[in-house]
Amino acid sequence: MPIIKSAKKAARQATKRTEHNVEIKKAIKAAFKEFKKNPSAETLSKVQSELDKALKKNLLKKNTVSRKKAKLHKMAKEAGVKFDKVVAKAAKKVETGAKKVAKEAGKVAKKAEAKTKKPAAKKTQSKATKKA
Repeated sequence: MPIIKSAKKAARQATKRTEHNVEIKKAIKAAFKEFKKNPSAETLSKVQSELDKALKKNLLKKNTVSRKKAKLHKMAKEAGVKFDKVVAKAAKKVETGAKKVAKEAGKVAKKAEAKTKKPAAKKTQSKATKKA
């Protein structure tokens, strides 16, 4: 049992984070079971979304998510699921996201350029050169 105040707080935080992580993992498992029961493009998309969220929050590793997605796609292919619409939606999201990133990058570049353009400092003569 922790004695120090900061250790007590760390223990409380750890329990909260554990509960939150367990909820996310349960959501992934539930979505996966739903996909197994009813394989469709929508359920596939839902499972992938849950996996991506877990990856974004560093709950699962990149290769684990990749492996699970590959397994999902294999199951979907065997079940005869058509993902044309899902792939089109994902591509559209990526395209709009790329546009937003490019726009933000342009803004940042303009700000950086404005900061680098400073007027030249005036040269001052020292007292010794003025007397001479």
